[in-house]
Amino acid sequence: MGKKKILIVDDELDVRIYVATLFETSGYEPIIGRNGKEGLDKARKTAPDLIILDVMMPEAGGVNMFRELKCDDALKHIPVIMLTGVGRNAFAHYLKMLDIQLEKSIAQPDAYMEKPLDHEKLLAMAERILGGCHPLS
Repeated sequence: MGKKKILIVDDELDVRIYVATLFETSGYEPIIGRNGKEGLDKARKTAPDLIILDVMMPEAGGVNMFRELKCDDALKHIPVIMLTGVGRNAFAHYLKMLDIQLEKSIAQPDAYMEKPLDHEKLLAMAERILGGCHPLS
Protein backbone atom coordinates (compact mmCIF):
# COMPACT_ATOMS: atom_id res chain seq x y z
CA MET A 1 0.00 0.00 0.00
CA GLY A 2 1.41 3.39 -1.02
CA LYS A 3 1.63 6.54 1.00
CA LYS A 4 -1.55 8.53 1.49
CA LYS A 5 -1.58 11.62 -0.72
CA ILE A 6 -2.35 15.02 0.76
CA LEU A 7 -3.04 17.94 -1.56
CA ILE A 8 -2.00 21.25 0.03
CA VAL A 9 -3.44 24.33 -1.65
CA ASP A 10 -2.26 27.72 -0.38
CA ASP A 11 -1.07 30.88 -2.10
CA GLU A 12 1.66 31.49 0.49
CA LEU A 13 4.92 29.73 -0.39
CA ASP A 14 6.07 29.47 3.24
CA VAL A 15 2.80 27.78 4.27
CA ARG A 16 3.01 25.31 1.35
CA ILE A 17 6.59 24.38 2.25
CA TYR A 18 5.85 24.13 5.98
CA VAL A 19 2.76 21.94 5.61
CA ALA A 20 4.31 19.79 2.86
CA THR A 21 7.41 19.19 5.01
CA LEU A 22 5.24 18.34 8.03
CA PHE A 23 3.33 15.68 6.12
CA GLU A 24 6.30 14.32 4.17
CA THR A 25 8.32 13.79 7.35
CA SER A 26 5.24 12.11 8.86
CA GLY A 27 5.05 9.51 6.10
CA TYR A 28 2.57 11.08 3.67
CA GLU A 29 3.00 12.13 0.04
CA PRO A 30 2.39 15.88 -0.24
CA ILE A 31 1.12 17.42 -3.48
CA ILE A 32 1.16 21.19 -3.80
CA GLY A 33 -1.14 23.71 -5.48
CA ARG A 34 -0.74 27.50 -5.47
CA ASN A 35 -4.37 28.48 -6.04
CA GLY A 36 -7.85 27.04 -6.47
CA LYS A 37 -7.53 26.43 -10.21
CA GLU A 38 -4.23 24.58 -9.85
CA GLY A 39 -5.59 22.73 -6.82
CA LEU A 40 -8.62 21.46 -8.76
CA ASP A 41 -6.41 20.32 -11.63
CA LYS A 42 -4.12 18.44 -9.24
CA ALA A 43 -7.08 16.92 -7.38
CA ARG A 44 -8.45 15.57 -10.67
CA LYS A 45 -5.06 14.19 -11.75
CA THR A 46 -3.87 12.69 -8.44
CA ALA A 47 -7.04 11.72 -6.51
CA PRO A 48 -5.64 12.73 -3.10
CA ASP A 49 -6.77 11.12 0.14
CA LEU A 50 -7.11 14.51 1.84
CA ILE A 51 -7.06 18.17 0.79
CA ILE A 52 -5.78 20.98 2.98
CA LEU A 53 -7.19 24.16 1.50
CA ASP A 54 -6.58 27.82 2.28
CA VAL A 55 -9.77 29.91 2.31
CA MET A 56 -8.35 33.28 1.25
CA MET A 57 -6.44 33.14 -2.02
CA PRO A 58 -6.39 35.38 -5.09
CA GLU A 59 -7.95 34.26 -8.38
CA ALA A 60 -9.88 31.00 -7.88
CA GLY A 61 -9.91 31.07 -4.08
CA GLY A 62 -10.44 28.33 -1.56
CA VAL A 63 -14.19 28.76 -1.23
CA ASN A 64 -14.67 28.43 -4.99
CA MET A 65 -12.40 25.39 -5.12
CA PHE A 66 -14.28 23.81 -2.20
CA ARG A 67 -17.63 24.31 -3.96
CA GLU A 68 -16.22 22.86 -7.20
CA LEU A 69 -14.90 19.82 -5.32
CA LYS A 70 -18.22 19.17 -3.60
CA CYS A 71 -20.16 19.50 -6.90
CA ASP A 72 -17.90 17.05 -8.75
CA ASP A 73 -19.03 13.42 -8.40
CA ALA A 74 -15.47 12.15 -8.78
CA LEU A 75 -14.06 14.46 -6.08
CA LYS A 76 -16.83 15.16 -3.57
CA HIS A 77 -15.86 12.23 -1.34
CA ILE A 78 -12.36 13.65 -0.65
CA PRO A 79 -12.19 15.09 2.88
CA VAL A 80 -11.15 18.73 3.21
CA ILE A 81 -9.49 20.65 6.02
CA MET A 82 -9.96 24.38 5.53
CA LEU A 83 -7.10 26.65 6.64
CA THR A 84 -8.50 30.01 7.54
CA GLY A 85 -7.55 33.39 8.86
CA VAL A 86 -11.25 33.99 9.49
CA GLY A 87 -13.31 32.20 12.09
CA ARG A 88 -15.28 29.04 11.41
CA ASN A 89 -18.61 30.86 11.89
CA ALA A 90 -17.71 33.53 9.32
CA PHE A 91 -16.73 30.85 6.80
CA ALA A 92 -19.93 28.86 7.47
CA HIS A 93 -21.99 32.03 6.98
CA TYR A 94 -20.22 32.73 3.68
CA LEU A 95 -20.97 29.18 2.45
CA LYS A 96 -24.60 29.59 3.50
CA MET A 97 -24.89 32.82 1.49
CA LEU A 98 -23.41 31.05 -1.55
CA ASP A 99 -25.88 28.19 -1.07
CA ILE A 100 -28.78 30.65 -1.17
CA GLN A 101 -27.38 32.43 -4.22
CA LEU A 102 -26.77 29.19 -6.12
CA GLU A 103 -29.88 27.43 -4.73
CA LYS A 104 -27.83 24.36 -3.87
CA SER A 105 -26.59 23.36 -0.43
CA ILE A 106 -23.01 22.14 -0.04
CA ALA A 107 -21.72 20.08 2.88
CA GLN A 108 -19.42 21.72 5.39
CA PRO A 109 -15.68 20.92 5.32
CA ASP A 110 -14.51 17.99 7.43
CA ALA A 111 -12.45 20.28 9.67
CA TYR A 112 -11.16 23.82 10.13
CA MET A 113 -7.74 25.00 11.23
CA GLU A 114 -7.31 28.66 12.01
CA LYS A 115 -3.99 30.33 11.23
CA PRO A 116 -1.41 30.52 12.64
CA LEU A 117 -1.05 26.77 12.18
CA ASP A 118 -0.47 24.41 15.05
CA HIS A 119 1.45 21.56 13.40
CA GLU A 120 0.55 18.98 16.06
CA LYS A 121 -3.17 19.75 15.83
CA LEU A 122 -3.09 19.77 12.03
CA LEU A 123 -1.34 16.39 11.89
CA ALA A 124 -3.72 14.90 14.49
CA MET A 125 -6.71 16.29 12.58
CA ALA A 126 -5.47 14.74 9.33
CA GLU A 127 -4.80 11.38 10.99
CA ARG A 128 -8.28 11.34 12.53
CA ILE A 129 -9.89 12.09 9.17
CA LEU A 130 -7.75 9.51 7.36
CA GLY A 131 -8.71 6.73 9.73
CA GLY A 132 -6.56 7.23 12.76
CA CYS A 133 -3.49 5.26 11.77
CA HIS A 134 -0.23 7.14 11.60
CA PRO A 135 1.81 5.97 8.59
CA LEU A 136 5.10 5.84 10.51
CA SER A 137 3.83 3.81 13.45
